[in-house]
Parts: sequence; C-alpha cells; structure tokens
Amino acid sequence: MALIQVNFLSKSLMRTVPLHVILPVDKLTFPGMPQREEKPFKTLYLLHGIFGNYTDWVSGTNVQRWAEEKDLAVVMPSGDNMFYVDQESSHNYYGELIGKELVEITRKMFPLSDKREDTFIAGLSMGGYGAIRNGLKYHDTFGYIAGLSSAMLIDGLEERTNDAPFFIERRDFAESFFGDLSKVKDSDKDPKWLVKKLLEKQAELPKMYLACGIEDSLVEPNRKFRDWLLSSGVDVTYEEGPGSHEWDFWNRYIKKVIDWLPLEEDAKAGVSSGNVGI
Repeated sequence: MALIQVNFLSKSLMRTVPLHVILPVDKLTFPGMPQREEKPFKTLYLLHGIFGNYTDWVSGTNVQRWAEEKDLAVVMPSGDNMFYVDQESSHNYYGELIGKELVEITRKMFPLSDKREDTFIAGLSMGGYGAIRNGLKYHDTFGYIAGLSSAMLIDGLEERTNDAPFFIERRDFAESFFGDLSKVKDSDKDPKWLVKKLLEKQAELPKMYLACGIEDSLVEPNRKFRDWLLSSGVDVTYEEGPGSHEWDFWNRYIKKVIDWLPLEEDAKAGVSSGNVGI
C-alpha cells in the first residue's frame, strides 16, 4: 500500500495545495497465488471536517487498510474551513477544486478509472456536506455519494446572529464562505435545490449513503434531509448507530461506506507490507 503526499498548483485556489493519496499499487504475487489483474483503480475522494486537513482520515481511521483490501484508491484533499463551496469574491473555488480540478489532475497522475460508476465521494461533518453538495453538482463525475455526520445546516442559515458563543455558529463565520446567507437557499450551495434540478431534468442521481450517530447534535438535520429525499422519491441508504461527533463513529462507518461501494470481493490478491494504518 502506497501512501503518497502530493503538492500541486491549483487553478481553483491560485496556490499550492496538499493532498494524500492511498494507492494499492505495490501488492506482490508469488507462484501459486492468484494473480492480480492490472486495471485502473476505482477511486474515493474523501473529505475531512472542520478544523481538519488532508491527514485526518489516515491518522483517525483504518481507511488505509480497508482501501487496500478492496483495491480502492483514496484521494484526501484539504478543504480548510471553507465547506467545499465556491467563494467568488476571494477566488476560493473549493467546490470547483473538489468536483473538477482534483479529479482531473489525479487521473493524470495516477492509474484511476475515469468511469462515473467507479468514482465516489464521501466526507464527515463539513466534508459530509461537501461530498453531498459536490457529488450532486458534479453528478456526471460521481456515481456514489456518502455523508457521515453531515453538516446539513442550510435551512437555518438566515436565522444566524453574531451573538452565538461558539464562532462556528456565528453568522459572520458562515458568511465567510457562503457569502450572502439570504441567497444560499435555492442555489447550487443548497443540496435540496440541486436534487430538485436533477429530478426536473430526469437526470440520473448518484446513489447516496448517509449515517449519523444517535448522540450527535447533527442527527436531526440528517434525519430531516433523509425524510426529504425519501418524500421526493430519491433512493437513499440511511443508518444510525451509537456515537456522537467523534472518530470512533467515523472509523466504524467509513468501513460501512467502503462495504457499500461497488468494489470487487476478490481484490485481496497479493501480499502487502502490512504497514497500512492503525
């Protein structure tokens, strides 16, 4: 299992950005063992939450080991605290970075499949919202979307004030990446609006998986989003389990996400170093 750090100049952000890539290219096979079939890797673009960066998923979960078992490439960028949306005034096009530029440049760098059905996006908290938003916006690229403890907070944005004690709940913090909060609903920053537009066009929606901890403060927004999807006729897999907004929950459920994805059961052919995460 190769764990690669990449730094590249991003047109979307106009600066150098880092990412980690998990790439199961170094498995060895010996006489008498099943031989590996060389083909482009199915790919998961995996987004971190607020306060995090591109190292979070490797340090906080066993995703490296599970990716190796399924021959899955995993690309983990940094989204800073910008919710993976485009902010035109500051030329911070984080949505374009995730949904377009990152896919294009990693496909140039590595042997990744360019098929929609082989390209997945997932994330936790802020990254869960980012995966849902960008997976829907770039639905021609991503065939599968997964959100864990997703920050589905669009419906309450306009009511925010600057009196909240915690800065991430303040109005000015949300305005720093969403811009005018009165214009977020029914825009491409609103996952419900994106779903409505795809349904109107009779486009094929990505398959969706959502999960949240029962003790998580975000469980109610996730339940409401699930109910809205189902009432709109959208097929979604939804799960809840013990846990709050914590790595123990995300470690368990990223395994469930990988098991949910359409990955080969016979991908374990070959021997690795065993140095594949915690």
